[in-house]
Amino acid sequence: MGRASAEISQDLGGKNELEKPGDAQVLEDIFSSQVNLGDTLRYDQTHRKLKNRHIQLIGIGGTIGTALFVQIGVSLTKGGPGSLFLAFTLWCTFIMAINNCLSEMVTWIPISSPFVRFADRFVDPALGFCAGINFFVFEAALIPYEIVAFSVVIRFWTDEIPVVAIICFVLLCYALLNIFAVRYYGESEFWLAMGKVLLAIGLIAFTFVTMVGGNPLKDVYGFRNWNPPFAEFLKTGSLGRFLGFLACLIQASFTIAGPDYVSMAAGEAEAPRRVMPKAFNSVFYRLTTFFVIGSLCVGIVVPYSDPDLLNAISNAHPGAGSSPYVIAMRHMHIPILPHIVNALVLSAIFSAGNSYVFCASRTLFGLALEGKVPRFLSHCTKGGVPIYCVLVTLAISLLAFLQVSNNAAIVLQWFVNLVTASQLLNYAIIAFTYLRFHKALKVQGISRDTLPHKSFWQPFCGYYALAGTFTMAFVGGYTVFLPGHWDVPTFLFSYLMIGILPVLFLAWKVIHKTEWRRPEDVTFFEAERMEIDRYEERIEQ
Repeated sequence: MGRASAEISQDLGGKNELEKPGDAQVLEDIFSSQVNLGDTLRYDQTHRKLKNRHIQLIGIGGTIGTALFVQIGVSLTKGGPGSLFLAFTLWCTFIMAINNCLSEMVTWIPISSPFVRFADRFVDPALGFCAGINFFVFEAALIPYEIVAFSVVIRFWTDEIPVVAIICFVLLCYALLNIFAVRYYGESEFWLAMGKVLLAIGLIAFTFVTMVGGNPLKDVYGFRNWNPPFAEFLKTGSLGRFLGFLACLIQASFTIAGPDYVSMAAGEAEAPRRVMPKAFNSVFYRLTTFFVIGSLCVGIVVPYSDPDLLNAISNAHPGAGSSPYVIAMRHMHIPILPHIVNALVLSAIFSAGNSYVFCASRTLFGLALEGKVPRFLSHCTKGGVPIYCVLVTLAISLLAFLQVSNNAAIVLQWFVNLVTASQLLNYAIIAFTYLRFHKALKVQGISRDTLPHKSFWQPFCGYYALAGTFTMAFVGGYTVFLPGHWDVPTFLFSYLMIGILPVLFLAWKVIHKTEWRRPEDVTFFEAERMEIDRYEERIEQ
């Protein structure tokens, strides 16, 4: 992901037909760009090797992780099972809207790092710069989040291993995998993601089997833990129940993703016009199933006021199990299954962090190729690894050491706040970019019926996604403004990116004198689309 435009010309054999000077000049003539595309062509070496199964599992595996298995218990205690289920169901509608926006654009123009470059081409190069930096921060911040979660979950078995040692070990593994074994990344992440899917399905099955009496206690507990369904948070009465629902909605906005991960694979997908629509649709429906049913199951297996759950959250003490599922298993006196689940959760956390290292470093690499960060970051090793980008990403991951001097639960919440704001801003940019794309098509007389994939309820989905995600970006850290709740780190982690992005936009716009794209002047990656057409004609022969 995150590379510049040349990779779309590479067919399955790896031949880059745009390396001819004439074609490179065509790109220069078509695009009004700050970037030397000739340099981009020489540096980008991606191939279209990802199959449909890879793309679907990358989209699912990049989303399913700690938040669904462990962190979701925090929201359960704040809002109760009813609020948790309603919030996750509601937020899936916003993800559907984002999915519709991305699928229509990406299927027609399946290039690497698409939504970053779409913002550049359809709106303003300054917005493309902001989108790239924001997505890099989002991915990079998730790495220390997963590392902290890894150290919490591993202590389910022992407290003897120092936190510093765990952090150093995980960082070393990420460095080795991303510097020396990156060629195995796609296939390994496929199988690791498959493990996450099986874990999610297994926990759903565990819930429905045990709730009807399939447990050692023979306890048919059903929906007993749904009484009452709504918890009060911060305040009492109706306001307290609403704030509990809002806390669950904030958690859902952090937990549920997917379309952006699918789009990242567009530039390296085989037969993208045929594969990408299927990938977008299948990933959305599968993720919706996992998250909606998963949020239902969490509220079934354990009460939101359970003392062990509250203690695990407040003290980050995994001896009782950080996961609500593990706590439920121990309550039912199931001796072995908690260890199996804990091991699978641990592997899921490690896999998620590893994928974030890869994605963040490739985002930074793409920005370097496009001239939007220092050019030295585009340097690669002989094995094709952007070494400096990987090192910068791992340096940011050192934020995981905040856990050494702070409670792990507090540190996890800081990173949740930071990446939630970045993710929501990223989605808002995608929605706004689509609205500009939709208007440009209309102004230029291009019928959406001629596109390879036409999404439904447009442009309503664009406006719906923009309003919801932009609003939630500001709501995420609202608790710091309540009396007695002011906390400087929480405020900074919640609103830092919201303050930085406008500064980045204005700085890039002033320095580079970029212009806001008028709908009639928007270009739709003509050279890239022409090459994709030629590529698909070849593979269909």
